[in-house]
Amino acid sequence: MSSSRNSSTRRIGGSRASQSDPDAEEAGFLSLTPERSRVLIAVAGRPSAFGLTTLVVLVLGTLLAAGSDLDGASGAVAASWLAVHQVPLVIGKTSLGLLPLLPTALLVWLAARESARAVEPECTRADLGWIVGAAVGGPLLVTSVCLAVTEDASGVVALQPPNTLAAFAWVAALYLLAAAIGIAVRLRQRLFALLRLPDWALSGLYGAGRSAVRLLVCATAVAVISFLAHIPRLGEMYRPAGDFGGIVGLTLLSLAYLPNLVVQTVGVLVGSSAQIGAASFGVFSVVGGPIPAFPLLAAVPTGPAAGWWPVLLLIPAAVGVLGGLDLARTSTDRITAPWATLTSAALAALALTVAGMVAGGELGEVGRVGLDLPIFTLVAFAWLAIPGYAGLAFARWFLVPVGVPPGDYADPYDDYSDAEDADDDYYDDDRDYYEDDEYYYDDDHHDDDHDDDLYDYDQPELEGPLDAELVDEPPAIETRVRYHDHAGADIVDAEVVEADLPDSDRVDGR
Repeated sequence: MSSSRNSSTRRIGGSRASQSDPDAEEAGFLSLTPERSRVLIAVAGRPSAFGLTTLVVLVLGTLLAAGSDLDGASGAVAASWLAVHQVPLVIGKTSLGLLPLLPTALLVWLAARESARAVEPECTRADLGWIVGAAVGGPLLVTSVCLAVTEDASGVVALQPPNTLAAFAWVAALYLLAAAIGIAVRLRQRLFALLRLPDWALSGLYGAGRSAVRLLVCATAVAVISFLAHIPRLGEMYRPAGDFGGIVGLTLLSLAYLPNLVVQTVGVLVGSSAQIGAASFGVFSVVGGPIPAFPLLAAVPTGPAAGWWPVLLLIPAAVGVLGGLDLARTSTDRITAPWATLTSAALAALALTVAGMVAGGELGEVGRVGLDLPIFTLVAFAWLAIPGYAGLAFARWFLVPVGVPPGDYADPYDDYSDAEDADDDYYDDDRDYYEDDEYYYDDDHHDDDHDDDLYDYDQPELEGPLDAELVDEPPAIETRVRYHDHAGADIVDAEVVEADLPDSDRVDGR
């Protein structure tokens, strides 16, 4: 029984040693098994292969439907790859910085899913480095090829080669984000233990995600309702399409730009404004201006602001209160120390600001399309922080007591923490240590079958003088001590048995 326990502990200790030993980390980084190589190839190639295949089908289908030749097909595919990754393009003399978010979000989601699949429960920092490198390296290789193709195709199609540094920066940033999301979703609390971040940062991060998603869902509902309210304008928006193929193309393009409209709607809901060229829209005022004939823009109001529109400000207020109530249940925030609540509001406002930056841009002669970003960041943080604090205070007073630990984010893969935190996380606090912190008795954390094996004696209560008669049959004292080496060494079971005691008036069990 002790040998099985020793082998089990030796396996865990060895794993810890491999994670904490720099030489083991370097060896793991420089050597890859064939199975691990196949996983990394899938991380690097599968999202890029899916994206390129889809773009080739769409470009060839569009060219064939329009009756055009295929001379510029390669340049169109390369330009489409760059546009999907938010790389600004210049076609002829028209700058195109407003690019659709839906295909970008799909590729980021695919890369994040592949990265999460590649993460193993007991992975090391070297493994995470390989995953991040594969997730970023594959798309960068495809981007370099697409940049070369656009350079060659510039003489056939009216496409100026984009800035090389900007192209690589956009692609690297998107897939770094995807790899980070995949790793964070898979490792959850182990990643925060690895980064040595406090518990309130973990609660604030997940609270920010929930608040941002809720705002985006509410903005989607408002955009759909506005679109249905202005559906009579849809006919004139489809007028430039011409035939059936043009109608299908405009419809698909509108769906691709739907996340852009949702992000702009979030800016309107929090009290900021969104602009399309000279026109701007908000809950307090609407400034008219020319709007492109695009089906999705049928949802944009054209008349003056209605008197009831400020009621929409209740939506971000409700999201903030709900976020505060959630953090009261999933964090240890107090009314005097709402660190997770403030972190959640700040991270959500930052994420929405980045989304607003990506969702906007220059659109040829129309001008700039996007949010008033400085004001949007401030009001988004205010709507999430102030009502969020009110929700936290209400919950602390009436619903949830202070000191409830976070319970929503238990990591099913976290059997033990990393080597640096092994003493704090792997061993429970109620174990009794000796002064040298190396020997301990485990009285509470083994099952009943081990009790009789580890402690085979009964210790009576000593009250007054003890008259004992020594017998030879059972051992008088049997003591078993387990030695634990924090560096991951083998477990040593030492059994000390003293069968014959000298005649004495007292028994010394040491």
